[in-house]
Amino acid sequence: MIQEIAPHIYDNAFAHRRKLQPEDSVLAFTEDLKNVLVDSNGKFPEAANFSAAERERMTYLFTIDAQAFFSLENLEQTAEEPEGLHWDSAVMFRTMRPEYLGFAGVTGMQLVRWTRNHRFCGRCGTPLVPSSIERAFCCEHCGNIVYPRICPGVIVAVVDKEKERLLLTRYAGRRGGNYALIAGFSEVGETLEETARREVMEEVGLKIRNLHYYASQPWSFSDTLLAGFYAELDGSDEIQLEREELSEGVWLSRDEIPVQDTSISLTGTMIERFRNGEE
Repeated sequence: MIQEIAPHIYDNAFAHRRKLQPEDSVLAFTEDLKNVLVDSNGKFPEAANFSAAERERMTYLFTIDAQAFFSLENLEQTAEEPEGLHWDSAVMFRTMRPEYLGFAGVTGMQLVRWTRNHRFCGRCGTPLVPSSIERAFCCEHCGNIVYPRICPGVIVAVVDKEKERLLLTRYAGRRGGNYALIAGFSEVGETLEETARREVMEEVGLKIRNLHYYASQPWSFSDTLLAGFYAELDGSDEIQLEREELSEGVWLSRDEIPVQDTSISLTGTMIERFRNGEE
């Protein structure tokens, strides 16, 4: 999965006054976050590639091994790209090599998105200022504190144990391509287990039992922390599809399931585990 970067070590400890070094990596995104600045080798540029004024606007994000990553705001995407650098689609994070750079890119993108979306206090409208003691924004007028946005969600692999089948779905508007599992965000006052039961009932009209946790994954593409569960079908296997969410819902046996790419997502890993008879 994208966060599994061992033997590399991700260190996200807050460091307000970390000094920028010329060799530090820089993540610069377009306003819509769809493109990121890279060098001729498809890697993130170093701080030395930027002007002194641009380096003054860089913010420390995290470190992987001894490599520090900073963000750069207010760098406009223009017809004339910075010398030696060019804009590339942020979709590249899914296949970037070495893999830890893809993780760095999408994690940095989540932090940049949080920064851009929280410039003013949601309580009183005063401009927010960065905290000097933790990763947060503070309102000096009313005392409101805003932390990075992390949305809890679930992925549920529903198994028909009697017939050894797995429930697979496709999202509305995405006919073809990879299969998915039931997924959704937790609501206020809801446990993850309750979220799993509710999402399965809402999306395919099925009851589940013997719910058990498998693994989690930070999915920075959507600011989500995912919890993966396996569950057994409880009762009827008749799928009642929620058409606004899904375009397809099918039961497939192990030998009917296409091989999944497990290098990126928790979903692919969970499907592949069932296909291989590990679940």
